[in-house]
Amino acid sequence: MKKSNLFLLFLIVLVLNCKPDTKGKDENKLPRVAIAGLGIESSTFSPAQTNEEAFHARIGDSIFGRYPFFDEGTEIRKRADWVPTLLGKALPGGIVTREAYESMVDKTLKMLKENGPYDGLFFDIHGAMSVVGLEDAEGDLIKRIREVIGPKVLISTSMDLHGNVSKTLAEHSDLITCYRMAPHEDALESKARAITNLLDRLENGKGKPKYKAWIPVPILLPGEKTSTRIEPGKSLYAQIPSIEAQEGVIDAAIWIGYAWADEARNHAVVMVTGDDKAQVTSGAEQLAKAFWEVRNEFEFVAPVATLEESLKKAFKSEKKPFIISDMGDNPTAGGAGDVTWTLRELLSRPEFKSEKGPSLIYASIPGPELIEEALKVGVGGKVSAMAGAIVDDRFAPPLKLTGTITAIKEGDRDAEVEAVVQIGSIHVIVTKKRKPYHHTADFTDLNLNPKETDLVVVKIGYLVPELYEMRGDWIMALTPGGVDQDLERLGYQHIKRPMFPLDKNMDTPDLSAQLLRASDELK
Repeated sequence: MKKSNLFLLFLIVLVLNCKPDTKGKDENKLPRVAIAGLGIESSTFSPAQTNEEAFHARIGDSIFGRYPFFDEGTEIRKRADWVPTLLGKALPGGIVTREAYESMVDKTLKMLKENGPYDGLFFDIHGAMSVVGLEDAEGDLIKRIREVIGPKVLISTSMDLHGNVSKTLAEHSDLITCYRMAPHEDALESKARAITNLLDRLENGKGKPKYKAWIPVPILLPGEKTSTRIEPGKSLYAQIPSIEAQEGVIDAAIWIGYAWADEARNHAVVMVTGDDKAQVTSGAEQLAKAFWEVRNEFEFVAPVATLEESLKKAFKSEKKPFIISDMGDNPTAGGAGDVTWTLRELLSRPEFKSEKGPSLIYASIPGPELIEEALKVGVGGKVSAMAGAIVDDRFAPPLKLTGTITAIKEGDRDAEVEAVVQIGSIHVIVTKKRKPYHHTADFTDLNLNPKETDLVVVKIGYLVPELYEMRGDWIMALTPGGVDQDLERLGYQHIKRPMFPLDKNMDTPDLSAQLLRASDELK
């Protein structure tokens, strides 16, 4: 054999015996994790409907901007190959149109199909989305996602504690958690926990938990009665960490549920996930029984009265600001936000007719017609235009507001344009589109000083942190609207009965843990 042939043979043997070592690369390969979700609280007792634009959907990498823990260089960002698809979050409102829902779902599924396969999915939802023609919107969404990504992918679901956990949602979720504070000061912490649980299970190779205990609890209460700031909610939720810390438990959660939708899934739920059957089961049953035992102790988080009684108390108070929650039309609970009943009552009061009367800020009322006039005349100009009751006119008609424009602001994400109209001693905040007023800056940006104002009337239920810290005193007014706090007036037709407190003398329910099938065992 010639030397050249021998050399060629030597090279071939050398190549065949020098395969690259891929072991280290495989071990260091990051899991591929998708991100998707739609979130809204939808009142089915409001005539309002929610369209796609209200979700301000983020596509692809823009999703990272919603979460500080996804910033470049953060530990969570470095632990996976992230594939963000579509994430839409809307202000609470009316039922979502089927067209809006299908449009966003189609976009989500298309992106998931194009960018697979995946090891995991971070499913960021609220849990109280109602859609025209669907009885369980989040259950429908997760099932359709499963059809695309497959049953073996690990899904970690993050929710609001005012969401609903149907059996369908619970079965198709592998890991699931919710906020533990109301108000939701731990929202980002809870989402990070959902992601960390997911990454831990992917990295340690344990994958899907062996057990998921689900217990429906027949209690349906509004958030204004179940705040974790006060008892019994405070002590009830304080039991969660000790159960979560047990060996063999991944997460424990209590959902209050959403009171202003009339669907079979609307009720409280307890879930515990993990690999130790005894600990998972006993932990879930402990929380469910604890919830049931304190059901009669839940009270409104603040004093509650009629609007008339609330005003009498405010006039006698020397504390500033005296905040009145206009609860029935709270847009952050699902109200239309444009009920004029309370504003009409305030404008008719003789105390506010003069500019020298008690100062009052009313936040807020949508009035696109008035906004158009305000932009024409500018600050200092006079306007007389209609506002409110475009969506929900069941309790009072649109109002003609006549007064002086004291501020205009353009470019707000929700309101688009805001204007302040002074009528007597009342400063009415009018918006092009509805907006909740939760922050001091929401007022000061409009040249208003709520801390030095006698009365501040806000369309809200329990006060969010900044308003809570600002208050001199506070009362919640039982006003009409799509999120009426008097649940017996709502007229439920589809929730499961008996249900506390609608059926106060109901028998003690079976609160045994139901161990659900794993997502890859579903047919």
